[in-house]
Amino acid sequence: MKFIFSHNNLNVLDLEKSLAFYKKALGLEEVRRKDAADGSFTLVFLGDGTTPHKLELTWLKDRKEKYNLGDNEIHLAFTADDYDAAFALHKEMGCVCYENPGMGIYFIEDPDGYWLEILPKK
Repeated sequence: MKFIFSHNNLNVLDLEKSLAFYKKALGLEEVRRKDAADGSFTLVFLGDGTTPHKLELTWLKDRKEKYNLGDNEIHLAFTADDYDAAFALHKEMGCVCYENPGMGIYFIEDPDGYWLEILPKK
């Protein structure tokens, strides 16, 4: 038996704001969308154009309060082909939330408070 990664899910409060963030910060593009027949939710799958792995953003119509992310110890990681340019972009966007120069990594925070690790290409 073999399992292959398909996607990760993050729930978001403002779908358009999140879509804009993920496009600008990480270059992710919408590859598929599913709207509930009753309008109660929308699922948007984002891809990087290179790997088959997707990021699913889930928007729930009736959700008004921020999501409780606990200690926010769970995160997604992205490798940047130009780490220095990525860091400059994220600094300009004001979304760098944690830097670890000793490990050569940093984290950015999306509009809902999720942390995303940025790694240099090895």
